[in-house]
Amino acid sequence: MHGYDAVRPLLFQLPAETAHGTVHTVLEAIQGTPVERLLDAHYGVDDAKLTVSAFDQSFPNPVGVAAGFDKNAQIPSALASLGFGHVEIGGVTADAQDGNPKPRMFRLREDEGIINRMGFNNHGADRIGARMATQSLPDIPIGANIGKSKATPLESAEEDYLYSYERVSAHADYFVVNVSSPNTPGLRELQNRENLERILTTLQDAGASPLLVKLSPDLPESATEEALDLVTELGLDGVIATNTTIDRPNTLRSQYRKEDGGLSGRPIQSRATEMIRFAAERVDVPVVGVGGVFTAEDAYRKIRAGAHVIQLYTGLVYRGPAVARDINEGLLELLDRDGFDSVEDAIGADLD
Repeated sequence: MHGYDAVRPLLFQLPAETAHGTVHTVLEAIQGTPVERLLDAHYGVDDAKLTVSAFDQSFPNPVGVAAGFDKNAQIPSALASLGFGHVEIGGVTADAQDGNPKPRMFRLREDEGIINRMGFNNHGADRIGARMATQSLPDIPIGANIGKSKATPLESAEEDYLYSYERVSAHADYFVVNVSSPNTPGLRELQNRENLERILTTLQDAGASPLLVKLSPDLPESATEEALDLVTELGLDGVIATNTTIDRPNTLRSQYRKEDGGLSGRPIQSRATEMIRFAAERVDVPVVGVGGVFTAEDAYRKIRAGAHVIQLYTGLVYRGPAVARDINEGLLELLDRDGFDSVEDAIGADLD
């Protein structure tokens, strides 16, 4: 942590996307080298109390990397060496895409948030699938987050999702239907029941399992309930709550607060936790909690609200490479304090 405290001001002088690219390049350079083993020894927290079972996967700890950080499956092993218990790659689209014009990522430093309007920039399902097939993937669950190509009309969305799924299916451990990013025009229309059911059943018919859906925090409560009903009816394996928000809390102070895009980080922390609780009370499948996780206390709150595992992205930007270790060590202390024998015992502890 102290090392990153020294480096962070230099990174934060760079545009946000440039800084992300720099970190990415460093992690890619150390992947597969002896340095990776040194990082694993430094950042890994090996304790059976942290192990979680969810949707037929065993997670060595509940702290994962959210989709968007490793869009093209270039650094899953390097991220695992930082102590993360799973990595979700993507969003993957059928077409290779440049995404939206730059600048498209903004740090809200005063708010510990990020606004991004990346637009599913990625190398495309063919290249990503080929990369996953040829690299040595870490021994942790690897998820594949799948989105819709910008050029594909909504009425053909299921074929687009299916194409991407088929390219990555042999190499990922679970699959996420992303219909909730705010940065692809019309994408969120796929959250309505008819469209969502069409996409999910197409993927299920193709054998996609475990299959999860990632929901938006901006859905009206009735629409969220409808989506969760569909999770139960179709027998999906899990729910991810939540994606970024287009809402702008009036507490934001950063000069970038009015930029278009999805807001993540500290400003959506409580909203995300509320949505985890809302989902956990309505479905009998695991919930993955995302949104504003920086510390062990943040993660613990989401676990007690019903999350089996949590994911972060913005927390990694602000807290640096020790964030997973710090959270896992802190979770062990919190579990001990409250008399829980394991993370699994604490899941949903605050639910009625």
